[in-house]
Amino acid sequence: MATILTPRDVRPPFGRYSHGVAVPPGARLVVTSGQLGIRLDETVPEDTGEQTEICFKACAAILAEAGMTFADVIRVNAFLTRREDFPAYMAVRDRWVSDPPPASTLIMVSGFTRPEFKVEVEVTAAKVP
Repeated sequence: MATILTPRDVRPPFGRYSHGVAVPPGARLVVTSGQLGIRLDETVPEDTGEQTEICFKACAAILAEAGMTFADVIRVNAFLTRREDFPAYMAVRDRWVSDPPPASTLIMVSGFTRPEFKVEVEVTAAKVP
């Protein structure tokens, strides 16, 4: 459905992501808010990988409500508070993203609304009706 954009005059991606994704005309878009690693019972795990898993599960639930899956994701934006958590984040992220991989951005931030939050994830998905 989407077209992956990988220009020859741009360095190949550092990881499992695409430089660009073109969405066909008429595709339905879903954009999630940033999801944090907090459970329904209001607990927040200490482990970054566990927080990341909660974030991706929340995004999947939002997509499901719109009749979509991670196969429809065209972009992942993530925010981490510590560089040393990059491997834990990527291990979870790479289990969730489909092939071809979506466009993706990871940004280091100084913090979130509560100090126990270590990661936030948002996705954009597109699907032709």
